[in-house]
Amino acid sequence: MKLVTIDSFPATCTGALIDDSVLNFARASTIIPIAHWIPTSMPALLAGGQDGLDIVRRVLDRIQENHADELQRLVRCGALTSRAKTRLDAPVRPGLVLSHGRAYFSHLKEMQKSDKPKVEGEPHAFMKTVNAIVGPDDPIVLPIQFPDMVDFEGEFSLVFGADCHNVDEAEAMKYVAGYTIINDVSARNWVENFNTTGDPDLNRMGKQLRSFCPIGPVIVTRDEIRDPHDLTLTTTLNDKVMQKAHTSDLIYKIPYLIAYFARWYPFRPGDILTTGSPAGVGYGHNPKVFMKAGDTVAINVTGVGTLANRIVNEDA
Repeated sequence: MKLVTIDSFPATCTGALIDDSVLNFARASTIIPIAHWIPTSMPALLAGGQDGLDIVRRVLDRIQENHADELQRLVRCGALTSRAKTRLDAPVRPGLVLSHGRAYFSHLKEMQKSDKPKVEGEPHAFMKTVNAIVGPDDPIVLPIQFPDMVDFEGEFSLVFGADCHNVDEAEAMKYVAGYTIINDVSARNWVENFNTTGDPDLNRMGKQLRSFCPIGPVIVTRDEIRDPHDLTLTTTLNDKVMQKAHTSDLIYKIPYLIAYFARWYPFRPGDILTTGSPAGVGYGHNPKVFMKAGDTVAINVTGVGTLANRIVNEDA
């Protein structure tokens, strides 16, 4: 299942992507009564666990039965709309986005300029401010104070569906509800300061700006992805491939990352852990490539979809 959050008035609500259409669960409840039990908040929907997802699946199975009269009624009441005409918010508004860094061997090679990159210590991560979150239909805004070195980082990410704290690696995946995509947008001016001073906070500060955390377009439920370490991630800038990697290149496997970070962070339903960015970020190219107003950046992950955002100036 591909779960979405619809940017509707007066409040966002949960739904699902079905081919090129979007189903609004709240509106569908007038036609399919069981949809009434689906929460309008994505964290609440995910907190319902397998029982909650089973209700969603029953609703979607009903749609797949393709009863012509029922489908027409769903269209008439605005419950079933085309994706092109439906504005989506970020699929979830998490309480915590934990961004795993230095995650792919390929990315370490390009940043360390070494064929044998050094893996330093344990996994590394930082918190990404939730105030930077935008959805798949929102722009990335170039900050007026340093607009010239804004970079992309495509990241395959997991979404928690249950409270997760102090868990064993062998049990870690059962806390995952599904997967999404994040663009860990970065103002690279601060990376150069980090390289000079060694102060990691300078690097992290350049990742916290308004609109620097696009998420989406969907949460794909865990059952849809047979092996999260067998996926291809591709990032394009104006249709030119910049990043292309396979999740088998991850330094640390996902169950290990969950168990490691859950020693400190009490993850809640809807929270996100990114798996980091592979090689090909703009800063790693020679010459360096940065996003500018009018560009479109798109990140595709096998089985998940494509997160695409246009780039605008702050005063646009």
